Amino acid sequence: MAAITAEIAAYCAGLDFASLPAEVQERTRFLVLDLVGNIVRGRHDAESTPALIAASRALGLAAGGSAVLGDSARYTPAGAAFLNGALAHSLDFDDTHAAGTLHPGAPVIPAALAAAEMVGADGRTVLSAIVAGYEVTCRLAVALPGGDHYDRGYHPTATCGAFGAAAAAGRVFGLDAAAMQDAFGIALSQAAGSLQFLANGAWTKRFQVGWSAMNGLAAATLAREGFRGASEAFEGKAGFLRAYAPNPQPERAVRGLGQEFELMQTAVKPYPSCRYGHACVDAAIALRGELGLKPEEVESVTMGLPNKGMLLVGAPLAYKQNPQNVVDGQFSGPFVVSCGLATGHMGWDSYALLQDPTVRSLLPKINCVEDPEVQALFPDYMAGKLTVRARGQDHVRLVKVAKGEPDNFLTEAELRAKFHGLADAVLGAERAAQLADAVIGLEKAADVNGLMRLGAPMMAARLAGE
Repeated sequence: MAAITAEIAAYCAGLDFASLPAEVQERTRFLVLDLVGNIVRGRHDAESTPALIAASRALGLAAGGSAVLGDSARYTPAGAAFLNGALAHSLDFDDTHAAGTLHPGAPVIPAALAAAEMVGADGRTVLSAIVAGYEVTCRLAVALPGGDHYDRGYHPTATCGAFGAAAAAGRVFGLDAAAMQDAFGIALSQAAGSLQFLANGAWTKRFQVGWSAMNGLAAATLAREGFRGASEAFEGKAGFLRAYAPNPQPERAVRGLGQEFELMQTAVKPYPSCRYGHACVDAAIALRGELGLKPEEVESVTMGLPNKGMLLVGAPLAYKQNPQNVVDGQFSGPFVVSCGLATGHMGWDSYALLQDPTVRSLLPKINCVEDPEVQALFPDYMAGKLTVRARGQDHVRLVKVAKGEPDNFLTEAELRAKFHGLADAVLGAERAAQLADAVIGLEKAADVNGLMRLGAPMMAARLAGE
């Protein structure tokens, strides 16, 4: 058995942002910008935030000097990692990695930022750490592989994310390869996350991602202080890959390590919902515009999805056709397509339409099926096929590469527009623009303190939990 853990640990310990290809550097900055916008708005709007804030205060996590973006209060490092991680995932608008079936940024970036505040790390170090965290998170997911892990009921964003968070925090702390292995061994004792949230739209999906960010920070901190972690955390007999999936491919975790970047296979979301529905939303908005469709003209709709997409957004159909809360809506293919057909738009504010009569009238008309053509494209493409019957005709649109996918990535202008759509309501447009500039210029920053300060609202804003 190859020494997978040791090889990954050595890579993370030695990773230097300045030596990375220019396109990897740029994409990393863009991914940080995307996640920061999610955190700021999640602190303001997500319905689970008041309980998270109250519990963090009760647990003593709100008594420190670390920042939560979108909040003017200060928290402990653990509290900041936890809350920034949970808030990043609360809108379901954060980045995705198709082959790994996860969201790598939400556990990794908050751990890196919290660690950076602890030790005063500079921006180049933080960006180096974030790349390390993405590579660990995504490479473990594809080595499981993610589909088998999902079938066992695990949530890979949380499970794999704990190791990515440990890698990120460990790189910020300057851990050597041996200590990085210890950090992974400690994270192994904390890797958890269940898909049972799908049964009732539970908020545990958000919680467990934030908790994994905190777990990774804790693992790296323990390793920094000399605490011994389990060896062979990834490939061992009771290691992560063998314990959490039936047929792992450990060698896949190190294939092309340092030469091929899984970070570059990460997509960003133009819509705040499960990624499996996005291609069909693209199709719905396009067909509505091209045909001038009115909602009342729609007779029936069929969403063609891959198998994993059916699991998350298509079945059971009766449940997906009757979403009652935001989480239900985020994982309802019929709802997001209804919004696209009814309004030509699917944004965070679309969840105010959960009980809208026009949207409700479309929901029972939308069926979800596993489509062989779409399945054949997965996981290389997060494709979708929409068939809309209207005016007595079937209008079919296959979207192979959804907007935001690595091969159809958002431009900086589009990312900034998404960022302002999230952050302006909390920070004001001018401060949000300053925060965006700070993120894009992070590599030259002496520390992250200025960036984190810009993430605190100065204007009167209604914060959840206040």
